[in-house]
Amino acid sequence: MELAYYSDYAVRLVNTEEPARNKDVLTSVDAVRELFGAASQMARRVTDSDVTRFRSVRARLRGVFAAADEGEHTRAVDLLNSLLLEFPVSPQISGHDYLDEEGRPRWHMHLADHPSNATAGYAAIAAMGLAFHLTEFGADRLGLCQAAPCRNAYLDTSTNRSRRYCSDRCATRANVAAYRARKRLEAERAEGAAEPTGLSADSSQETSTPTDR
Repeated sequence: MELAYYSDYAVRLVNTEEPARNKDVLTSVDAVRELFGAASQMARRVTDSDVTRFRSVRARLRGVFAAADEGEHTRAVDLLNSLLLEFPVSPQISGHDYLDEEGRPRWHMHLADHPSNATAGYAAIAAMGLAFHLTEFGADRLGLCQAAPCRNAYLDTSTNRSRRYCSDRCATRANVAAYRARKRLEAERAEGAAEPTGLSADSSQETSTPTDR
């Protein structure tokens, strides 16, 4: 498994909150466990204290995406480095889950799940995955959805670095809104062009000098 895969952990955590909509699904132990996935041993170690800790890490990860989205790439790296220092990882070589045609392990790098608590484990994986994604593809590949009020985080994997939305749904919604805005502007311009300019025929007659008979 490539370590850049773990960057999805950061996206999943950040997107548990939609600040502009005042929505937050990270409100219980079960919600935190869902972020790990059912197969993770660390998920079973989640306690009530992790809910608050996860929210703190989430705010810091959103800061990384926000800085990158605003073009402040050095600041994004600094914020991410602070997370890496606070939540170090334990890399291991693994291969027991993947065998080749001859039954030999397909060795790959894996991040071990044995930190002091569930938050530390998740934060370490998310930060390291995001770091690998950033260094592999660039800080401009981290963004926040442009379809207001969404602002969900996303990782741009497009070939031309053109992604601006977190999902096809948001892209469609933004395109429809832009289309309607253009049509309104065209209608307003057409209406303005149709209005008569200058003095009307009646007003010109009223202001003309009467001819003596």
